[in-house]
Amino acid sequence: MTTIYIFSQIFVIISYIFLATTYYAKNRNKILIINFLSLISYSIAYILLNACTGLAMSIVAMIRNIIFIFDEKKNGKSNHIERKDIVILIALYSISIFSAIITYNGFFSLLSVFATMVYTYSVWQKKTKVYKVLGIPTGILWISYNIYIKSIFGIILETILLICSLTGFIIENKKKKIEEEVN
Repeated sequence: MTTIYIFSQIFVIISYIFLATTYYAKNRNKILIINFLSLISYSIAYILLNACTGLAMSIVAMIRNIIFIFDEKKNGKSNHIERKDIVILIALYSISIFSAIITYNGFFSLLSVFATMVYTYSVWQKKTKVYKVLGIPTGILWISYNIYIKSIFGIILETILLICSLTGFIIENKKKKIEEEVN
């Protein structure tokens, strides 16, 4: 185990601390900002792990979060999907695919691309419940990618994050059931 690997795992841990908190955030803007901080940390880890596709997907995700944050500030919060939203999603998917082609290193390198695309959709569609549900397949894909790049803490912490996603989903469902019973 090298010093570089140890530092990569420290940045992985920092990243997942941020990510875990997103599943308990109550609004989309907070989710995007906290996720952005996580992506910065994970980008450093990917550089240290020499995981080019993961790094490319982190950069795509940072671009995604910046676009979503500024769009929401400019146009306000909306639960309706408009034409511009569809254009943004297509553009982000196109960037993801282009980045995947450039950094392709075998089928398993694509796991980070699939995870990024599922996660992108989960925050694009603007409903926190769907975000929490899609955290499940996203988590499974990231666990698989972390196995591929041999990130021990990535595997462990993504498993914990998957549990956080499930917990956040369960909590939201319980709150809605209580609200429905009260009304």
